[in-house]
Amino acid sequence: MGFARTCSVALVGVEGVVVEVQADLEPGVAAFTLVGLPDKSLVESRDRVRAAVVNSGAEWPQKKLTVGLSPASVPKGGSGFDLAVACAVLGAAERIDPRQIADLMMIGELGLDGRVRPVRGVLPAVLAAADAGYKQVVVPERTAPEASLVPGVSVLGIRSLRQLIAILADETVPEEDQCVEDGRPDPMLAGLTVPGAETGTGLMPGAGDRGPLPDLADVAGQQAARTALEVAAAGGHHLFLKGPPGAGKTMLAERLPGILPPLTREEALEVTAVHSVAVLLPPGRPLVETVPYCAPHHSATMPSLVGGGKGLPRPGAVSLAHRGVLFLDEAPEFSGRILDALRQPLESGYVVVARSAGVVRLPARFLLVMAANPCPCGRHSVQGAGCECPPSVIRRYQSRLSGPLMDRVDLRVQVEAVGRAELVGTGGESSAVVADRVRTARERAAARLADTPWRINSEVPGHELRTRWRPAPGALWEAERDMERGLLTARGLDRVLRVAWTVAELAGRDRPEAWDVALALQLRTGVSRGAVPAGGPR
Repeated sequence: MGFARTCSVALVGVEGVVVEVQADLEPGVAAFTLVGLPDKSLVESRDRVRAAVVNSGAEWPQKKLTVGLSPASVPKGGSGFDLAVACAVLGAAERIDPRQIADLMMIGELGLDGRVRPVRGVLPAVLAAADAGYKQVVVPERTAPEASLVPGVSVLGIRSLRQLIAILADETVPEEDQCVEDGRPDPMLAGLTVPGAETGTGLMPGAGDRGPLPDLADVAGQQAARTALEVAAAGGHHLFLKGPPGAGKTMLAERLPGILPPLTREEALEVTAVHSVAVLLPPGRPLVETVPYCAPHHSATMPSLVGGGKGLPRPGAVSLAHRGVLFLDEAPEFSGRILDALRQPLESGYVVVARSAGVVRLPARFLLVMAANPCPCGRHSVQGAGCECPPSVIRRYQSRLSGPLMDRVDLRVQVEAVGRAELVGTGGESSAVVADRVRTARERAAARLADTPWRINSEVPGHELRTRWRPAPGALWEAERDMERGLLTARGLDRVLRVAWTVAELAGRDRPEAWDVALALQLRTGVSRGAVPAGGPR
């Protein structure tokens, strides 16, 4: 009779649940039973673990073997439990000291030859281990840099089960070849890279070591849209760009990440955890330090946008854009159900996905940018363009964006076609210049919001803005009049006040004046009030 236990982590969304892996050996007919609500891939670990143990030079116990995963009520899946199961079995067989593995957290898949292969979600798994008080974790060598991002945890990266057995038994650690041939991809990273990564999946093409981000100086004209883009970046306000094809809507959206402040360490860990679970971490970059930018195609399904999939849901586009930008080009072409599904995360900053296998809460605090043509042909309202769309078709096309969704969008800007003079003239301000103003405005907001749970203006509840941080006397007169006339809802008034605070902080004022509220109203309603100055808010 033998018993041993160690620990691993089950992923539920982007959060980890510590699982105790117990192995019990009893006299009887040789059998291997795995209990504790495992899925099919975890049930298959019985054959992987047996082959890996034998091929690592250890003897497989010829007894009745039961491996339990506790708590049994939590669904468990994936191959990340292989290493913990193998060590628990070897501990029960007394090949290694059971006391050596009782306080170890083990994460990794085993190949049939005993090599330890990397798995998804190492960062959130190690974060869960640290929160549970574990000080030592064992992970595949390839994911050791990712695991080392968690402070206060000692990380041991190994290449094979043979090496781990030697370390735990205090024996000479054998050398293991890398098994990588020149000019060929690393087979150990198979499964951790997905075709199409960094293309609409959360990481901006051209970011980081692949070159600079697109520059705002490339955009000709569009002063009103540039002002809205700056306000959106400074306060985290959602933005809707409407205009004819070729006016620069997509160019503006692609340049938004370049003027957003860089991710803080805490935000970078949150973003990295999401991308690790989604198997989208670029090789050699364990920490995502660039602002995410996700631009799904309008044919995207509901699970791909809000999260889902077989079994427990996985992150969708709204989570991949967490702490970054979600750009919906040709927004009216998206399904109405999918667009309305954004209403919850736009308000709360997270999305709750319920499936038969369980309920998962996924982070989704993103900056939404939508772009749309004025009509199916795109030429409506363009002088001399010859739009042939009937009025009923235009109304139906524009009504695809529901009122409740648009009520959550703070900034709505008409992007006009660029003229010849603007196209051949000098360019506007660069992203670096605008980003400097955005950073200064956010610093002012952070100082004002110190000792509160909010960091930017778009997160502050309207009640707090109306009672705790009041604008200048009489500043809201025009906004209140619009509300009485039915042009603004109560939510709309609160959002105008949030934008007004952002405009005031961009201009260096201590509180919003009537000018700031007028610009906020113009950016929300699209009604010209003479409030868009040259060069942004002043």
